[in-house]
Amino acid sequence: MGIDWANWLGPAEWAAVRLSIRVSLWATLASLPLGILTAYVLARWEFPGKQVLNGLVHLPLILPPVVTGYLLLIVLGRRGAVGQFLDQWFGIVLSFRWTGAAVAAAVMAFPLMVRAIRLAIEAVDPKLEAAAATLGASRAWVFLTVTLPLILPGVIAGAILAFAKAVGEFGATITFVSNIPGQTRTIPSAIYTFLQVPGGQEAAGRLVIIAIVIAMAALLLSEFVARRVAKVVAGS
Repeated sequence: MGIDWANWLGPAEWAAVRLSIRVSLWATLASLPLGILTAYVLARWEFPGKQVLNGLVHLPLILPPVVTGYLLLIVLGRRGAVGQFLDQWFGIVLSFRWTGAAVAAAVMAFPLMVRAIRLAIEAVDPKLEAAAATLGASRAWVFLTVTLPLILPGVIAGAILAFAKAVGEFGATITFVSNIPGQTRTIPSAIYTFLQVPGGQEAAGRLVIIAIVIAMAALLLSEFVARRVAKVVAGS
C-alpha cells in the first residue's frame, strides 16, 4: 500500500513547515544587505574596535540560544527600549509574532552568513579593486562592479547556509516569541511540542525528516549554485 503523500503531514505540521520557510526566507533576505556590508567592513577596513565588532557578530554562535532570545526580549520586547519605541511610534510589535521569529532566526544565522561572505571577500585580490579605483571609480562603484561579482558564490553560499540555520533555530525563537500555534510555532518548536504529548512521536518524526531534507537540500543547493556562479564569473 502506497503512502498518501498529500496527507502525510497533518494541518498542524504543514502550518509549522510553511511558517518555518516563511520565517527563514525573511530572516535571510532582510539580513543579507547588512551581512554583505559587515563582511566587507571586517575584511577590508582597519579601525579601532574592529575586534569588538567581530566578537559581537559571532557572539550568537557562542552564547546559549536561550540567552540570545532573552536579550532580544529585553531589547525588542514591548517594554524594551527599542521595542517600546517601535510599538509607540510605528505600531511594530516583534515579540510573540512571526516577525520576531524572523528576527531571532536572522540573529542566530547572521554569523554564518558573514563568515562565508568575509572569506569570499578576503580571497579577492585587493589589487583588482585598487586598479579600478585608480581609474576614478568610487569605492561603492568598485564594490558593485568588481568585488560583488567576484564574491557572488560566497554571498549565495552564505545566504543559503543562513536559511538552513534559520530553519533549525529553536532556543532564541521560543524564548523571544514563545510557541504559539500558527503564529510562532516553527518546525523545531512543533517537534518539541509533539514530543511532550502522548502519541506525538510519529508527528515529531515526520517533521524531523522534513528538517533533514530541507537542511540537506540547502547544503547541496549552496554547493551547486556557488560552483555554477563561480564558473560564470571565471568565464566572463
